Amino acid sequence: GQFAWITVGRSPFSVTSHPFSFCSSAETNGSVEVAIKAAGDFSSSVATVEPGTQVYLDGPHGVFSIDQYEGAGFCLIAGGVGIAPALSMLETLADRRDVRPVVLFAGNRTWDSIIFRNRIDELTARLNVTVVHVLEEPPPEWAGETGYLTADIFTRHLPVGYQRFQFFACGPNPMLDAVETALVEIGAPADRIHTERFDWV
Repeated sequence: GQFAWITVGRSPFSVTSHPFSFCSSAETNGSVEVAIKAAGDFSSSVATVEPGTQVYLDGPHGVFSIDQYEGAGFCLIAGGVGIAPALSMLETLADRRDVRPVVLFAGNRTWDSIIFRNRIDELTARLNVTVVHVLEEPPPEWAGETGYLTADIFTRHLPVGYQRFQFFACGPNPMLDAVETALVEIGAPADRIHTERFDWV
């Protein structure tokens, strides 16, 4: 769930580093994965970086991590590319054979816009995880949750005793503002709610 500063083709002390969340397991040795959405100058051009280019990685940083907070289970809430740190947590729990319950709420605009959908599906065979997709623009045959992440959606899918879970939410600021309010509304303890905002604060 943590992040690293990445600098491509410059000194490791460059002031133009960029932060990206890991999406790989903390138990993986020798390599790391990050998810980069093409949204700015750097993120839009990073796909053109040639193999073999020197890349500096500084991390991990941050405390947005399941290893920092003990809980009976986990509720992971992701908006769009905010799925990256949630995927890292899921992969880590699977590699550790952790049996605690996990509920993942993934908010996206459309079914086709869900990133890492296949990897998440594969993890359901390795974890005690419930995946709840919430779509703003669902296809005609969609029978799942629609709209935005709300208190009603959370209470419909969280198990009894969820107040003892740790809650991790990552995504854009407007979504996180609404999610924090909704979690407090359903009785999630404030000290168990952890957010990572994809914006400078």
